[in-house]
Amino acid sequence: MKTKIRKTYNYLLRFVIIIATYYFVYREIFYKKDLANVFDSIKELFTSGGFIFQLLIIFLLMFVNLGMESWKWKFLIKKIEKIPFFTSYQAVLTGISVSAFTPNRVGEYFGRVFILKKANHWEGILITIIGSMSQLITTILLGSIGLLIFLHEFIDLLGYFFGYFYYGLFAIVIIIDFFILLFYFNVSILTSFLQKFTRKKWIKFREHLSVFSLYSQKELLVVLLISIFRYLIFTFQFYLLLRLFSVQIPIYYSFVLVSVVYFVMAAIPTIALAELGIRGSVSIYFIGLFFEKYDLLTDQINIGIFSASSTLWLINIIIPAIVGTIFVFRLKFFRKNPS
Repeated sequence: MKTKIRKTYNYLLRFVIIIATYYFVYREIFYKKDLANVFDSIKELFTSGGFIFQLLIIFLLMFVNLGMESWKWKFLIKKIEKIPFFTSYQAVLTGISVSAFTPNRVGEYFGRVFILKKANHWEGILITIIGSMSQLITTILLGSIGLLIFLHEFIDLLGYFFGYFYYGLFAIVIIIDFFILLFYFNVSILTSFLQKFTRKKWIKFREHLSVFSLYSQKELLVVLLISIFRYLIFTFQFYLLLRLFSVQIPIYYSFVLVSVVYFVMAAIPTIALAELGIRGSVSIYFIGLFFEKYDLLTDQINIGIFSASSTLWLINIIIPAIVGTIFVFRLKFFRKNPS
């Protein structure tokens, strides 16, 4: 591809991504009415003692959260290209920007890999999938454990069939979690499996599938532990925001119910910026059950739960998406000598 045409296409795609990201941000924040109550709640609490300090801590945790994801991607991608931590951080931010307007955040894979200078983009995407897989597995594992606790605490399944229904469900969850972990730590089997079922004419792509065999179980454990740490960070952010919006819930129940919220959210196909209404509704339902159990549920608590959920969405998705557009100009969709 000629240099001039290549540059034109690169600039055009960057422009399209930036426009699409800002359009979805504008549409979600200013066009829809979902955030009106959230902004009103923030205005009321802004002058209260300690509000700014607590919000600052939550913002700092956002940087830690993004930093952990950047470290994870840097750790994974070094198998095909060594990059500085700051470059990995930029890649994560651009990934969030591109994922903002794509179903189930699939754009995140493309937003990251096009920041690479030498490595093959397909291999970068497949490696990024491993990182996303570790995060999804974390959500499923901790969410399923939270679900078992939730059912025991809030839904009396022990009365059904003398409790055998609950214990049977408990056994099924443990077995499923075991096989999920077994698959994850043996992800290399995807190499031979996918190569077997891809067409022979896709010989170059078949070669790229070998990236699934690049990681030892020890390395995969490191990636999973980073994912768990990230999970705990944004769960703690949610807890702090609930307290900030006067939703007084013990940290134990907060972690249990939030884990169920994330578990349910993981199963719902969404566009990242369209998650707000769904996330808020799911959060209100499950977290609200705690207050309903003790006859404490009020409209104010529902507003507080929705405000906490929405503010977390603004901090962890919207702000990084906007900042990420700055680095979209570093993406190279067409290279002079693609590998």
